[in-house]
Amino acid sequence: MGHAWFRTGTRPRVKIKLGFKNFYLYSAINPKTGEEFTLLLPRVNKELMKLFLEEFYKKYKGRNIIMIMDGAGWHKDRKYLLNNIENIEIILQPPYSPELNPVEKLWQYIKNHTIKNKVYETLDSLEDEVCKFIQNNLTKDVVMNICNSKVTSD
Repeated sequence: MGHAWFRTGTRPRVKIKLGFKNFYLYSAINPKTGEEFTLLLPRVNKELMKLFLEEFYKKYKGRNIIMIMDGAGWHKDRKYLLNNIENIEIILQPPYSPELNPVEKLWQYIKNHTIKNKVYETLDSLEDEVCKFIQNNLTKDVVMNICNSKVTSD
């Protein structure tokens, strides 16, 4: 959803693509250092959340990490999620409080720069664009600025 200017008295034509195919970004960020770790996965469930945590663990093995998550159903089974994963502690934030989670700002930033006012012909092309954007634009400084700001910036 976005905003645009149109001449008064005209009926603008806006291209849209209706559909229900999705993919999801699983992300972890450190707002103090700007480090981010993101996987693009086809669904949200506890099996894929465990996969995300296993891949995250491989990258940051040996570091003690406290991961703050919302109360989504696939986040709640900590025993299952952290089986065979050391040094990660999961803390669930209060219900209905996305403003407390800095990664929400990151996801909004990615949306603003990849899907806002754009229509992609295929889900694959959108996935490619999102991956390219993450790889080429999410420097540590950018992540720190986004995730530490009070208002999400474009």
